[in-house]
Amino acid sequence: MAMKPIGVSQLNAYIKRILQTDPVLSQVSVLGEISNLKYHDSGHVYFSLKDNGGKINCFLPHGVATILPFRLDDGMEIVAIGNVSVFERGGYYSLQIKNVEISGSGDLNQAYEQLKAKLLKEGLFDAKHKKPLCGFPKQIAILTSATGAALQDMLKIIKARNSVVNVLIYPVLVQGPDASSDIAQGIRTINRLYPHIDGMIVGRGGGSLEELWAFNEEEVARSIYGSKIPVVSAVGHETDVTIADFVADVRAETPTAAAALIVPDTHELMEYLDFLDGKLNENIQYFVEKKTQALNALNMDAFRKSIFSRTELLTLKIMNTRDFMNHRLENKLSGCSSAISELHVLLESLNPKAIMDMGYAAILSDEGQLVTGIDSLHMGEDISVVLADGFAKATINQVGRNKNDQD
Repeated sequence: MAMKPIGVSQLNAYIKRILQTDPVLSQVSVLGEISNLKYHDSGHVYFSLKDNGGKINCFLPHGVATILPFRLDDGMEIVAIGNVSVFERGGYYSLQIKNVEISGSGDLNQAYEQLKAKLLKEGLFDAKHKKPLCGFPKQIAILTSATGAALQDMLKIIKARNSVVNVLIYPVLVQGPDASSDIAQGIRTINRLYPHIDGMIVGRGGGSLEELWAFNEEEVARSIYGSKIPVVSAVGHETDVTIADFVADVRAETPTAAAALIVPDTHELMEYLDFLDGKLNENIQYFVEKKTQALNALNMDAFRKSIFSRTELLTLKIMNTRDFMNHRLENKLSGCSSAISELHVLLESLNPKAIMDMGYAAILSDEGQLVTGIDSLHMGEDISVVLADGFAKATINQVGRNKNDQD
């Protein structure tokens, strides 16, 4: 016999009573990895716990969340303690958490840390490889989902800041099993087909760790590293940090922040140019006024008199210098003349002719040598006697010494 039909709400209420009275489900500890974490404005926390075989929705009340000594994060492996409950109106069940214990970092976090350590060791994060952004780009590329809100947000920011730059939109998958290869291929394609691009934004809006995982894949990291075009990573929210952020030339906290980073604000530039133009005109006007005042203040008669005065002063200095030099020269010549006269007198006093004029004579040997002593003479030797007015030849026939010399 068929049972009488019951309403959906009655069925949900029945299931809820069954679960609440089950001794196992009323106090259960569940091990799993956090995903789709969301801190609500109310203070409640919503997330999913998953393992390789399935997942369950979890609810962490505000009162319990505030007393936890740590903050939950996507990819964190925990043990959630609580009871299973049914939301009657929605018809789904969830784990109402009373306490949380950290069990591990989770498979995704472990993979993240391993790849991060590997690429860090290879030098893909080094600052020396970072390319600077173009100050005034003519064309940029945005590589993201064509249907995501992030694209529209970025285009809105770019249009508001800069009406000159051209934007190339390259749509790619940003989540799912094929997203990483699609992103990597897109980066390589832009570099190959549009090498003149001045900069590229690669990213997407916020999401769970799983939804952002494509930007933690090695293929994406290496394609960013190999890009000749500067890359700005813009993945998720400010607290989301992916491998792509470490490899990119510049990391932006959000897609809208990336849009503001990659293009200058032309309105601000125009205002600054207007400011510089005004300052330049002020400086020119000030310079002209100062020079005009100096020109008006210039008195040609006074200037001419000043030149004449300076010329006369210099002429006087030259004449004084000339007189001083002449005086010094005369003194020097006078001194030299006196010295020459003294030397002349001395020289005359030593002149042999003057001595000869007094009756003295010089005796030269036959070889023409001056005889200075008796020992230089020999019997029968021819000698010359040189007098003041001539000379005579003689022969030695006697040699003797003075008596005093003999003594």
